Amino acid sequence: MASRWIEIGAGKAKARAYVSVPASGSGPGLALFHEDKGLDEHATRLADLFAEEGYVVLAPDDPSEGTPNATVAALKALPEWSGGIGALGFGGGGTRALEAAAAHSIDGAVVYYGEGLEAVLDRAGVVDRPTLFHFAGDDEAAAGIIARLKKDFPSGDVETYVYRGAGFGFAAPDSDAYDKSSAELAYSRSLALLRRIIGPRYDLNTIFDRHTELEFVTRNADETMTTMVAEPYVNHVPVMTGGNGYAETLRFYKHHFIPTAPADARLVLISRTVGADRIVDEMLFCFTHDNEIDWMLPGIPPTGKYVEIPLVAIVRFRGDKIHGEHIYWDQASVLVQIGVLDPAKYPVAGRETARKVYDEYQPSNTLMRRWHESGGKAAP
Repeated sequence: MASRWIEIGAGKAKARAYVSVPASGSGPGLALFHEDKGLDEHATRLADLFAEEGYVVLAPDDPSEGTPNATVAALKALPEWSGGIGALGFGGGGTRALEAAAAHSIDGAVVYYGEGLEAVLDRAGVVDRPTLFHFAGDDEAAAGIIARLKKDFPSGDVETYVYRGAGFGFAAPDSDAYDKSSAELAYSRSLALLRRIIGPRYDLNTIFDRHTELEFVTRNADETMTTMVAEPYVNHVPVMTGGNGYAETLRFYKHHFIPTAPADARLVLISRTVGADRIVDEMLFCFTHDNEIDWMLPGIPPTGKYVEIPLVAIVRFRGDKIHGEHIYWDQASVLVQIGVLDPAKYPVAGRETARKVYDEYQPSNTLMRRWHESGGKAAP
C-alpha cells in the first residue's frame, strides 16, 4: 500500500486530497467523503484500510458542494485507477456520495447516516445506481426516508439498514457514539456492495485452502504467515489461544500450534459459506491425542485417545489476505473423549456430537432424560 497527497479541482475550488493505492498498484476507484470536519486521522486510516481491500481511494479535504464531481474526475485521472468507481461517505459526506450516484457519475454509493438526504432525493430524481444506506437507530428521520425509498424505488437496487441502539457517528472509532459491533457489520455490508458492483473479487476459497495446507500438511509457520495481513489476529475461542499482530501470531504458529498439532490431524469439511470478506467453515476435526496440544489442551499430557469434534472457523479477509480467525469447538466434548470429564455427571457428549453433524439421522435428544415423557403427546 502506498499513499500521497494531491490537489484536485481548479482555481478557487482547488482542494487537497489523500490518495491511497493497494499493494497490487491498481484497482477500482473509491471516493471517500468525510463528515465535514476536515480530513482527520480516522478518514486517512479508513482510506488506507480500503486500499488494503484493493481499492484506489481518493479522499478530498474540502467539503464544498463541488467536491463530488471534482473527486470523481480526479479519480478517473489517476494512473492507478482501473475499472469502476464507487463512493462512500459519512454524515454530510454520505449526502455527497448520494449526490454522485444521483448524477450518474459513479457505479454505486454507500451512505452512512447522511444529512439532508431528503433534499438530494427531491432534486435528483431517480437514483438508479446501487445504493446502500446505514442509519443510526436514534435517527428520527430514518423511518421516513426508508419508507420513501421503498415507495419511490420499489424495483431499484437500494438497501437500507438501521442499527438499533446506535447513534450518529457509530462507525467512527474516535466518536463517543462508536459502536464496534454495528461498525463492523456495516463495514462488511458496505464491502459486499462494492465487491458486487465494481470488484475486485478474490478467490477466498483458494486462499484459505492454501492457508490450512501450510498449517497441517506443509507445517511451515513462516509460509503460513504469507497468507495473512501484516498484523493478523487468531483466537481459538474456547481456550483463548492464538495471537494478535505479526510477532505474536508467528510465535504462536511456530512454537505452539504447528509443532503440537497431532500427527494424524485432519479436517473434514461439512459446509462452507463464502461472503464478501469472510468464510465460515463447518468441519470435523479428527486426531489422536498423541502429544500435549498447546493450543487446544494446554497442560494436559497425551492420553493416546482418538477424538472427533465439530469445529467452526470464521475467517475474515482483507483483500486477498487473511485478517483474522475465530475458531470454535465444544471443549467439553474433547475432554469427554480423552477421559478427563465424566459424561455421566454433566449434560455433555463425546464423539456422538461429530457423528450427528455428519449424519442428521443419528438420534436426537439422547441427553434429555424427560424426552420419553412427550412421546405421543399432541403438539400445542
